[in-house]
This record gives sequence, structure tokens and C-alpha cells, in this order.
Amino acid sequence: MTAYLYDTSGSWVAHVPDGRNVWSRHGKWIGWFAYGDADVITPRGKYLGTVVSDRIVHYTSHPHRGYPGYPGYPGYPGYPGYPGHAGHSGHISGARDLREEDYDLGTYVK
Repeated sequence: MTAYLYDTSGSWVAHVPDGRNVWSRHGKWIGWFAYGDADVITPRGKYLGTVVSDRIVHYTSHPHRGYPGYPGYPGYPGYPGYPGHAGHSGHISGARDLREEDYDLGTYVK
């Protein structure tokens, strides 16, 4: 079952169709759960964000965990549809929302 991820304002930003790989709402592979926890790592091995409930946020003081390896290109999940709006979650201390340009360029979020 596909899990949808939102920013703190409730806008849909990503989805996880297989429980492991994270895709942007435009169908681009932006990361994966390399360590088996809530941290999302980019295909280049950098920290992208952390899933908190159904939100994905970037912790600015997140420690480096080392290079996790590369899982290979996971294929294409197909069109994810549109899950709607999740509502405002409020501020998550020490975190900020991901920006679309952060993962569309495949760069490390700063």
C-alpha cells in the first residue's frame, strides 16, 4: 500500500509505494530508507529528510551516518495519483520542510 508524505502545511510532497523507496509527487526517485528507520537517504547517499508520522522534514542538525551503499535504480512506480491535503501539523522542532528544488536536482539539502 502506498504511503503519502506531506510537508508541515499538509501539502503532498512524496510517496512510498513499496515501503522502501521514496518518490517525488512528479514520479522522480528521490531517496530510500537505507538504514531501515525513518531517515531518507538520496540516491547519492546524502541525508534528505526524516519521516515523522506522515510528514517528511529535514533536520538541520542531523548527524552524518556514513555512506549506505547504493540500492540500484528501483524502476518506475507509475503515476501516484493525488492523495489530497493532510492539514496543518504545526512546527516540528529543529526541522524544516523539504523544498522541491532540493530533491529534483538530486543535491544535498542545505
